[in-house]
Amino acid sequence: MTRIACAAALLLATTGMGPGAERPAAPKPSATGAALALGTRTMDARDLSPRERDRARALGFDSGRSGMLVRFAAATTPYRVAAHFVMPGERIDVAAVDAPRDLVADVGARGTLPAADGATWTWSAPHDPGLYPLTLSDGSGSERFRLNVFVLVPASEARGELLRGYRLGAYPATPLRGLDAYRAPEGLVEVTEENLDAEISPHFRLGQFLCKQDGGWPKYVVLRPRLPLMLERVLEAVNAAGHRADSLHVMSGYRTPFYNQAIGNVPHSRHVFGGAADVFVDAHPKDGRMDDLNGDGVSDLGDARYLYEMIDRMFDGAHDDPMLGGLGLYDSTPAHGPFVHVDVRGMRARWGH
Repeated sequence: MTRIACAAALLLATTGMGPGAERPAAPKPSATGAALALGTRTMDARDLSPRERDRARALGFDSGRSGMLVRFAAATTPYRVAAHFVMPGERIDVAAVDAPRDLVADVGARGTLPAADGATWTWSAPHDPGLYPLTLSDGSGSERFRLNVFVLVPASEARGELLRGYRLGAYPATPLRGLDAYRAPEGLVEVTEENLDAEISPHFRLGQFLCKQDGGWPKYVVLRPRLPLMLERVLEAVNAAGHRADSLHVMSGYRTPFYNQAIGNVPHSRHVFGGAADVFVDAHPKDGRMDDLNGDGVSDLGDARYLYEMIDRMFDGAHDDPMLGGLGLYDSTPAHGPFVHVDVRGMRARWGH
């Protein structure tokens, strides 16, 4: 038995993450179009009140908000930094709302981009995979926003289960219930030791979402842009509740189909499609386990339940929110402490609570 198979057997035995671990609810169409239109609120069901934001700031937490909205593809962000994932040569449209009139878009050595309609820019991504920052700066030269554009390695380059020597495994041939969210990715981010710490949002880095399977560099990852946006919102809520933390510990982010099968999880797990993260708050002390969030003096399932309920309240009454998704509660095992699963599948699903 290989090392990864041994680890998988232990994980399956200790976590119970076998088939059925993620139980999706019956699909409900998510009308995201209006929520993603320019000028609309993108955080409506999840947004903090001004008083809550003040509480987070009082703890010294910087939310990373830019004071404007920036839209790219199917995501809209209020933050100073975001990530976008595109195929080689793909056209990128970026637009800013409530932005200074003198914003300039810059793509490094490729120069500045002409603006259309004041605060809208179009750029064609390079054909070589890699990281290409696109920045928006004001008239004084101060950077107001950075979009880290990752040009993907086409999945069509895979030979069998290997992509440039990295074992991916095989994606399901048919999307779950025919949903686009469960289609195999067209491309994957190539992760190297050089871009491992690249920001994908103000408080999260690319390397936090790598699959845990063995292997050298480069590695590959799939990530949905809405996932870090969701995690940023959760992190801000955690700080507003009085728990100072600079990030969430991502216990499990992306999983290759190979690794996902090795640990016995369901083939259509949202982790395989880059839309899920198993997280916990680990700041005081930073010891690899959930913090004592409910103040009872111990780190246990009660703290994971506290986090679960906090996230669940963010979506009370939400039916068409673009970040609506799954939420699961998991207890401790000999292999790990308690944690919460979050995903952005586009429909409501709850389990474990």
